[in-house]
Amino acid sequence: MSTDSVRTAHLLDVEGKSTGEIPLPQVFQTVLRLDVIRKAAIAEQSRSFQPQGRNLMAGKRTTAESFGVGRGISRVPRIGGHGPLSGTAAFAPGTVSGRMAFPPVTSKRLVKQINQKEKRLALKAAIAATAADEVVRNRGHKFDKDRKLPLVVSNEVENLLKTSDAKRFLTSIGVWDDIDRVRKSKRIKAGARTHAVGPLVVVGEDKNARKALRNFEGLDVVRATDLSVGALAPGTHPGRLTIWSESAIKILAEKKW
Repeated sequence: MSTDSVRTAHLLDVEGKSTGEIPLPQVFQTVLRLDVIRKAAIAEQSRSFQPQGRNLMAGKRTTAESFGVGRGISRVPRIGGHGPLSGTAAFAPGTVSGRMAFPPVTSKRLVKQINQKEKRLALKAAIAATAADEVVRNRGHKFDKDRKLPLVVSNEVENLLKTSDAKRFLTSIGVWDDIDRVRKSKRIKAGARTHAVGPLVVVGEDKNARKALRNFEGLDVVRATDLSVGALAPGTHPGRLTIWSESAIKILAEKKW
């Protein structure tokens, strides 16, 4: 899928009113490559994996030995003697408190490698996906039908001070429904509270925007120079609802891809 039709975008102020048009960088016309985005996202996630290991003696601290054949029972190691645990299977994998058959080792290679050109292409494709209405809606995001992607706002968004001002801003540009969707998605999963992924705000310079927007669950603020595939395509799925500041667009235009 290509976004060749995207040439300019409406420039909105913090009140959601159009103040003109802004030309979009060539990166927004990149062909969507789901395979490369997935590969780059997994490679990025792998850097946060923590090595695991097991004690070499785990499950082996026992005197259990096999009774051998001829007793009509399996040949797994069993605890001997005349105590209450006599005859209880131990040590072998599959027995209570037995060792693991193939325990994890710290020497395992956890970090996935990716070529620089593939990583760059994945980032470009993930950026382009934020300008495709169909891709963003298919990801589950909600925004006003009258709004055309990408959403580009003036640099006033970087100077927001209060959460109330941020809420008014998100409502005026038509993405408050997505914030509400995230709030309703909260649930307990495996003992931890989780929720859906909300919008991403990309700014040129993080002045006060993060403080004003940090109280909205699922919403993230990132500088254009720190953009990553993981931020634009959480869970390897591209098309995150993204709000770009005017200065962020200029940084993308000046960047040598």
